[in-house]
Amino acid sequence: MHRLIVIAGIIMAGQINISEATRLVTDRELELTGFQEAAAFKPVCDFRNDFVMVYGTGDDRPDYIKSWVEKGYVPHFMTGIAWGGYQDFKDLNGNNIMSLAQTRADGTQWLHGKMTPYIVPSVEFADYICDKLEPIIDSGVKAIYLEEPEFWANAGFSDAFKREWRLFYDEPYERPGSSVDAQYKTNRLKYYLYQRAIRRVAEKSKEYALHKYGRELKIYVPTHSLINYTQWGIVSPQSSLIDSNVVDGCIAQIWTGTARTPNVYQGRLAERTFETAFLEYGVMQELVRGTGRKMWFLHDPIEDNPKHDWQDYRFNYKETLIASLLHPHIWRYEICPWPSRILTRKYPSNSQNASYIPDDYLTTLCIVFNQLRDMNQQEITWTNATKGIGVFIADSSMFQRAEPAESLAQINEKDPSKAGRKDIEHFSGFYGLTVPLVKLGIPVMPVQLDNAARFAGYLNDYKVLVLSYEFFKPQNPALNQAVAQWVANGGSLVYVGGDTDPFNQVSSWWNSGENSYKAPSQHLMQQLGLDKDAPTGEYEYGKGTVFIERCHPAHFTHSAAAGEKYINIIKPACKAAGLEWHENNFIQLRRGPYIIAACLDESVSDKPLELEGLFVDIFHHELPVLERVKIKPGSHSWLFDINKIKKDKAEPIASAARFESWEQSGSNVIFKLSCPENAKIVTRIYLPAKPVKMSIDDMAFSDYKWDEKSSTLFFESPDKPRQSIEINW
Repeated sequence: MHRLIVIAGIIMAGQINISEATRLVTDRELELTGFQEAAAFKPVCDFRNDFVMVYGTGDDRPDYIKSWVEKGYVPHFMTGIAWGGYQDFKDLNGNNIMSLAQTRADGTQWLHGKMTPYIVPSVEFADYICDKLEPIIDSGVKAIYLEEPEFWANAGFSDAFKREWRLFYDEPYERPGSSVDAQYKTNRLKYYLYQRAIRRVAEKSKEYALHKYGRELKIYVPTHSLINYTQWGIVSPQSSLIDSNVVDGCIAQIWTGTARTPNVYQGRLAERTFETAFLEYGVMQELVRGTGRKMWFLHDPIEDNPKHDWQDYRFNYKETLIASLLHPHIWRYEICPWPSRILTRKYPSNSQNASYIPDDYLTTLCIVFNQLRDMNQQEITWTNATKGIGVFIADSSMFQRAEPAESLAQINEKDPSKAGRKDIEHFSGFYGLTVPLVKLGIPVMPVQLDNAARFAGYLNDYKVLVLSYEFFKPQNPALNQAVAQWVANGGSLVYVGGDTDPFNQVSSWWNSGENSYKAPSQHLMQQLGLDKDAPTGEYEYGKGTVFIERCHPAHFTHSAAAGEKYINIIKPACKAAGLEWHENNFIQLRRGPYIIAACLDESVSDKPLELEGLFVDIFHHELPVLERVKIKPGSHSWLFDINKIKKDKAEPIASAARFESWEQSGSNVIFKLSCPENAKIVTRIYLPAKPVKMSIDDMAFSDYKWDEKSSTLFFESPDKPRQSIEINW
């Protein structure tokens, strides 16, 4: 039996008092789950969640919004801020939207589709978007989502961008690839441009809604994770969104397509969807931790690439789903983008074996979509976990992803103090510090360094922090000061890096004015009371400890031996911080009555994770009751623990339909279910005793299964999207 370590949960703003409600019976105004769709209401897409984000700025969108509202959905709206159907844009000189296209060094343009460029967001363009949004606000939406503010790192050669350079820097334009300084400055400008665009659109839209209708409009930003944007070579505002009071939160756009991006572990390049998704969702949880801003985690039951089959989609969806559920302080979800893409298309595309979604997968999805409304749980318990280790990452990691980054890297990987070109390509500096820990069952968190100076006490939840300035830079000296203060208060800091990154040469605070450091780490060392070139070793500072390793963090991805070297640095850091060390081939978390577990491959053991108790398998279309669960390496489970149910009353456990209401009186319960068209409705509920009578829509019903050991009732309803059930026992 595994020893349990209880970790105190973070209570987010607006948390629901779940103890006073019936499980799974929730008010849509809580906006716990939603999806995006660029069409009017369709019964087949009626997943019965809380809100819909109608997509796009066409003239028909107000009618689309009305159609969803009439079916009970809370109306939201989403449009792209970096691309979209903006072909009617004209600037003051009469130029169309292509004049704002992001452009590569060879003059080619970044396109999302025909006449749909990725955009250099000028002030004119932001004002154009504001005008587009006014009829949407008139239609009564409660929130607007400005999706994916993205500027490609290898762009920055257009006339539109050159104008922005002159306005921002007040100096002649420099070609981005001409030096590390020019590239860094280019991407810092891109970062600013989308900050400006979002702020301008948000402020004007909020003012319009409040002035005209007296309505408070919310503005959210759906965005990929900082990890993914960095690896894919995209610049986006990320943590700076929190600096603006007009941005109310984000959607973490993480799905199979981002998480299956290969990385290197023990010298092998491979897709590691679960591990990557775990880190991606983690950094997005960190983005809003302690801010009171809302965050929805996105899942996608398929992905943008239509050439995979349903088995691939299902497996990777489960990996990303479980990864997200292992972050217990987020409990709102975008259940899927584009329901019609899932329900009305065949996959793999262009294949004679293409087929529509399998019935059992559709039923499973309906169960999952409903169950996600029950994840705001106050009991958070990790099993046998080393909890309290974080690895820093910062927004400036996006500034180092284009030329001359690769050409200045070593061609091979012989020098462990330097990054090779493949290391740069695969973002191995970051993964070398994180994946070895995840593979040992350690729920390590990517920590947003930029927030360390924004919020007092931001680092207090961590005992051990790992930092390297080899793949990002601190944007101001206050960040080093915050880290040093955390160490002085008793933390263990592991610093990895040989100060070999060419981007140390960029013009910034550490080498300007009175400062003449060759790297920002030298300033950090002095803040820690050390020589600025302190060698590999262990040092004390205040109540804490500093461990220095003078190699490049990408080195830890090159072989099993290199990875073990890294772990042997982290272990004494944990000991110094009083953090007990555990190695497992699993990560397991309890959230209230739910157990979320991942058994890891490439780990310390090939032994399956075995659980005993009385569980319902949430990710199974028949919601089976299980007394023993065996999770093989590379597999994952989401279980409902029946033993956590209060035995004195009936209670919903799970269903492919939404529980619209639940009324119990004595030994009788009446509840209503609703679900999408053509979906198989399966339901399992707990009853204090075996039923003696059951009816559906006033018709006697006896085709149910009673499980005596769990005191639960399972039934498959007739194929009706709305129904009322009454049970007596």
